[in-house]
Amino acid sequence: MDRKNNKEISIKELLNPYLKKWKYFVGMAFLMLILAIYYIKSSSPVYKAQTSVLIKDAKNMSAASGDVGVLQSFGGFGGMGTNSIENEIAVFKTKTIIEDVLKDLNFQTPVYAKQTFHNLELYGTTSPYIINVIQDKIGAELPKKPIWIKTKGNQILLTSDEWDKSINASFDKTINLPFAIIMIRKNIAFVAPKKENLSEIFFKYSDFEETVNSFQEALVADLSDKEGTIINLSVNFENKDKAKDFLNGLVRQYNGYAINDKNIESKKTKDFIDRRIVLISKELGSVETEKEDYKSNNNIVDLPAEAGINLQVKEQSKSQLLEIGTQLELNKILRSSLNKKGVGDVLPLNIGLESEAAGVAIQEYNALVLQRNKYLEEATPDNPLVKTANKQIEEMKSSLMQSLQKNVTSLELAKRKVENQLGSSVQMINKIPTQEKLFRSIERQQQIKENLYLLLLQKREEAAISMEIASDKARVIDKAFVASKPVAPKKLIILGVFLAVGLLLPIIYIYLKEILQSTINKRNDISKLTDLPVIAEIPKLKNKESPLVAFNDVSPMAEAFRIFVTNLKFLLPGKNVPQIILVTSSVKGEGKTFVSTNLSIILASARDKVLVIGADIRNPQLQRYNPSMKSVKGLTEFLSGEEISVNDIIHASGYNENCDFIYSGSLPPNPTDLLQNGKLQELLAIIKAQNKYKYVVLDTAPLLLVTDSFLIADISDVIVYVTRAEVTEIEYIEFLNNSVEENKLKNVGIVLNEVKESNFGYGNKYGYGYGVQEKKWWQIFK
Repeated sequence: MDRKNNKEISIKELLNPYLKKWKYFVGMAFLMLILAIYYIKSSSPVYKAQTSVLIKDAKNMSAASGDVGVLQSFGGFGGMGTNSIENEIAVFKTKTIIEDVLKDLNFQTPVYAKQTFHNLELYGTTSPYIINVIQDKIGAELPKKPIWIKTKGNQILLTSDEWDKSINASFDKTINLPFAIIMIRKNIAFVAPKKENLSEIFFKYSDFEETVNSFQEALVADLSDKEGTIINLSVNFENKDKAKDFLNGLVRQYNGYAINDKNIESKKTKDFIDRRIVLISKELGSVETEKEDYKSNNNIVDLPAEAGINLQVKEQSKSQLLEIGTQLELNKILRSSLNKKGVGDVLPLNIGLESEAAGVAIQEYNALVLQRNKYLEEATPDNPLVKTANKQIEEMKSSLMQSLQKNVTSLELAKRKVENQLGSSVQMINKIPTQEKLFRSIERQQQIKENLYLLLLQKREEAAISMEIASDKARVIDKAFVASKPVAPKKLIILGVFLAVGLLLPIIYIYLKEILQSTINKRNDISKLTDLPVIAEIPKLKNKESPLVAFNDVSPMAEAFRIFVTNLKFLLPGKNVPQIILVTSSVKGEGKTFVSTNLSIILASARDKVLVIGADIRNPQLQRYNPSMKSVKGLTEFLSGEEISVNDIIHASGYNENCDFIYSGSLPPNPTDLLQNGKLQELLAIIKAQNKYKYVVLDTAPLLLVTDSFLIADISDVIVYVTRAEVTEIEYIEFLNNSVEENKLKNVGIVLNEVKESNFGYGNKYGYGYGVQEKKWWQIFK
């Protein structure tokens, strides 16, 4: 809970300086509001003009396509030879196109009419004059001030604050100015704008390059949609017609560029294509001749078909070789069997031998063998039939052997023929990859040349068509129009900015004043620096207010001193003998005498006798409230040892019958010695012995400047340490703390003098008392 309270107090302390000076904020805000209104009134209204165009053949930038795609886009059939909408935006903002637009428009010498708060730009039908720049003078110093135009009949008088003398001229004739040669003509289409003062007319001049730069900076070009090809063009100008003319001229010039570039590029493209067609046709003829020669030299009609035939021959040859090899083996087997077999043994039949003669011979041979064997079943080997059969078998065997031999020879010849055929086909097949590679290279060149030839023919036709049907590249979506409300000055923003500045300046001022503060201003400043009690806050005197309180006074100052006396009594010891109150401060001018005098008056108001002693004998100030007492004898004479009684130096105050004064007297050469010689203690002892006064107030010297007050501090019952708002330095409180810690001062109470009403600590917040009337609302600003 305590922590929360401390936080709340801390926040309140932070805001308190700003809340107290709320009048600063109100006053500065009001002042800035007046300045904002003046700024708005003195600023010419600026309007936004804009137009929208659709770029027909443009698209957003994309990644590069292949070579064929690049070739197909060749020729600039998209207008300016680009498909990027970003490039089209850049074209609108180039200096070249703006230069060409401004050459057709008279923007180099804007004409104005002076009005009460701002200048009105005249253009078109609202301008009484048309000013044409015939020639800029290169290197001449440009005018910084306007050139005023005054006419009388056909005569013109041009004046400027930069010229020593005026220039006389006439309409429709060249005028030689220091910076250019111009001509001024009357505008036959002039229509005077209503409710506008045209009595004072002037024009401003800027060279052509500067004019181009200003319009280039004013132009804003961007996409209506990131995915689309609609470009928005806008400018902010004072004159609506001038803005529309500029935007419309810009679009016309852009389309003129596009058509001109399209025709030029189309013609160049057509000429280039014609040259390429002649060259490609020659190259195509050479490739076709090369193809023909290659086929003739290699006996090629259809390479894939011939490759298939050779592969088929190869496979057939392999199959034939296999069959021939089989027959050779069968013949070999029969010959071997024939040699091993006896007369009575038959030969194997149907073993796959393809020779019909051999087959028939084997059948006949086997028939003879079977017939012989049948004879042997009934006869002996010597039987003539058997012998005849044996002889026939031997003859048939010899004949069969010869037949088999001839068959082998025939098969071997056939085998060699098939092997030759196989070798030839294999050789042809091995040549095919190389032939195919070379042939394909020739065919590829032929296809490329043919495709390119056909493409060029197509592009030539497109170029011819494009030259005949050239149209605007930018189609106007919205003609140049101007918003009804001006874009500048932005009234709410200006009012907000000025008002913010008006509130910020007091904050900065108060903040800097707070952080740079080196003096004490309020009670809280003292409380942060010391534990000593603050027993009173004395308000600052108002104009013509008496510095001394009166009897039965109910003023804020009197109430403050009554609070002072009440708090002071808590510090005084409870005794019946006169109590000594020592009033001091750090330096001169903090109000010791003022506090001492009014304190004594308030103490005496309770019918207690009070004696005030002017103990500051170096710089006496007590008699300033009663100038007639400047020359009377006082404390100095008593301390110096003159034969004078105490009653002789006590004088009535003149303010209160219960209050008496002992003035300081004359200025001594040795004040420190006088205060140390014991006479002051003797004086106080005499006063106490009289038992006449209840309080004795010592108005002493400042502690920081001299040691006088330290010498007599121990004889006091309470020490009133006077500080003054906005005068007492913060470091003086540290001096006070050190003095207390070193026991040089005891029982100290602090009084804060000259406190402003806004810095008052406790109580009296609403007028310092009950008797004060509440202020009316109009009095708070006084």
